[in-house]
Amino acid sequence: MGGFIFRNRKVVLVMWTLVILLLGLFATKLPSVLSGNGFEYKGEYNKTRLLLEEEFGHAKSSIILVFEKDKTVSNLDFRKFILANFEKIKDYDNRKQIISPLEHTGMIKDQYAYGIITFNKEADTLGKEINELKTLLVNRKGLTVTMTGEPIIVQDLNTASQEDLAKAEMIGLPIALVVLILAFGGLIAASLPIVIGVVSILCTMGAVYFFSYGANLTIFILNIVPMIGLALSIDFALLFINRYKEELKTKSVKDALEITVSTAGRSIIFSGLCVFIGLSALWFIKIDIFQNVALGGMTVVLISAVCALTLLPALLGVLGTKINKLSILPAVDKESISFWHKFAKFVMKRPILMTVAALALLLAGLIPVKQMILAIPGTESLPPDYPSRIALETYKDHFVSNETSDDKKVIVVLESKGNILNLNNLEKVNKVVKNFEKDTLVNSVTSPFSATGLKDENQLYQALTHGDQTEIAPILDYFIRDNKMLIEVNLKTGEHSAKARQWVSDWSNRDLGLNASFGGAIKFEQEIFSEIYQKAPDGLLLIVVSTFIILMAAFRSILIPLKAILMNVLSLSCTFGILVWIFQQGHFGITPVDIALILPVFVFTLVFGLSMDYEVFLISRIQEFYLKTGDNSEATIAGLTYTSKIITSAAAIMIVVTGAFAFTAVMPVKQLGVGIAIAILIDATIVRMVLVPALMKLLGDWNWWFFGLRNKKQLMKRKKPA
Repeated sequence: MGGFIFRNRKVVLVMWTLVILLLGLFATKLPSVLSGNGFEYKGEYNKTRLLLEEEFGHAKSSIILVFEKDKTVSNLDFRKFILANFEKIKDYDNRKQIISPLEHTGMIKDQYAYGIITFNKEADTLGKEINELKTLLVNRKGLTVTMTGEPIIVQDLNTASQEDLAKAEMIGLPIALVVLILAFGGLIAASLPIVIGVVSILCTMGAVYFFSYGANLTIFILNIVPMIGLALSIDFALLFINRYKEELKTKSVKDALEITVSTAGRSIIFSGLCVFIGLSALWFIKIDIFQNVALGGMTVVLISAVCALTLLPALLGVLGTKINKLSILPAVDKESISFWHKFAKFVMKRPILMTVAALALLLAGLIPVKQMILAIPGTESLPPDYPSRIALETYKDHFVSNETSDDKKVIVVLESKGNILNLNNLEKVNKVVKNFEKDTLVNSVTSPFSATGLKDENQLYQALTHGDQTEIAPILDYFIRDNKMLIEVNLKTGEHSAKARQWVSDWSNRDLGLNASFGGAIKFEQEIFSEIYQKAPDGLLLIVVSTFIILMAAFRSILIPLKAILMNVLSLSCTFGILVWIFQQGHFGITPVDIALILPVFVFTLVFGLSMDYEVFLISRIQEFYLKTGDNSEATIAGLTYTSKIITSAAAIMIVVTGAFAFTAVMPVKQLGVGIAIAILIDATIVRMVLVPALMKLLGDWNWWFFGLRNKKQLMKRKKPA
């Protein structure tokens, strides 16, 4: 393959140029088709939501207008300001309903007020409507009106994600270039991995655009694809170029390229396959954001690997020996090799001490894991200074009762076979209501009984059949549609509570005597948690089993893949403990915040594959020396000596690229970036540089045991005379 690309290097470059131009065009369109936070799941919550919209007339989405005045502004001027703004939007065509605080009691308190605009469109499709409203609503001195609610939060998250991406690239790319210059000593060699990384990301974003025709794409794709793509493709290029430069010292350009493709290229294929399978495990979880990350991540891994195995060799074939031009640092290969050789021997001489020390550090990091609290990212994902977040918090603080807030409310729609208002069905409904009220976790139940003040089914039935219905008609209109009745159950604990999730799960599975559909924020969260808890183990099993098989096939060993998996699990668990310490317990100046529900799954699937890069890089080189010498200890020292610099450089770049997202504002992305950076740091230092060689020494030739062969067959072939 290396020889073929070398012979056709110009053709390969022309073809890649056409691909880059074509996909680059569609990459610019990708942000326009992204929407939502990705937490969409086709379960009972969605069914109930559609029922409320289609049967009970609930709006698909709504925007809240939060009005605020200075203390210097009079109440009369405040009302005039509110009236002026509602006059401007009264003929607004796109809305379903406009609710003004001037026409309803309880919507003005002191210096605050709020109004609502409802829509028959989903929150993530209101971009045009929001922009129109921005032109209609006007602030005055001492008087402000701010839009908030789900549609605004979604749009602001999209904006913040794009700003975060630009910020992370501004931080990560220059530092990555510095690390590459230190690794290679020259500008040309250092710039190639950056080029490969940018090409991989651009082409992936162009390819992902086409997926929007068949899937709902979340805004987090803008962060995930560059985070994975840049780190992985630079890693691939770093490994490839390092081996090419090494071979170029004694061989022709053609021969150096052929050997590099057959050695480093092989490592890239195996490591890329590990990452690809790790991300594919996310397909088990039928939630949009997990499907999106799987889609974008698998695509960028595939394109990064193809780019490293075709475009990069073609570029190197054209450059030839010019790869060493524009050197700005003196060659330090001898000093570097000497340092890593001494370090390898130091570790190998004290294998038990090194193993115990490494395990002690990893186990210490595990301690905070048991305190981890997981939560679905919401408004708190936005930066604290965003007006939409401030306005929503203002609205909740002044107008939403803590006892009946939406995050503590479970909506139940009861459905009967006949008329829901006949005496028999009303008796069943009242029984359900009383059972809810008896539950120790229930604070109150809102139903036609409580709303009308009628205590039981007989009184309500009498009022319906013999009484004046003028007063109760609006109440019945809110709660009843044909054979369906709406009930609102207010719990004593909110949506982020495990007790609340368990409550709605238990009641959803009970026989209530009537068909019941559960909805509300708590039901939504319960379904998301249940889907992840039920499906994630299947995905993790796929990762572990497939990784074991791939590494076993690559190294013809049982113990090496087994060790790799166990060490990965241990280092990732340590990472989660550190994340709890930083974010949940609030260190390094961070306001304490729960860990994003997506974080453990994403970090595990991403890093489990990414860290296999270093395993494959290191063990491949050790295996090369072992097959030549048959001496496990010498092979381990030599492998560590020749790969440590490149693994350290690759890890540094990975840490810089992903760690740059620590300086971003969207909290789940910040946590994800920090999580990956910490996991890679632990893996490339404690695990790969200390634990792996120490265990290789302790296990000796048993490392290469393969159903009794210990690779002797290969060694015999190597030792036969020509």
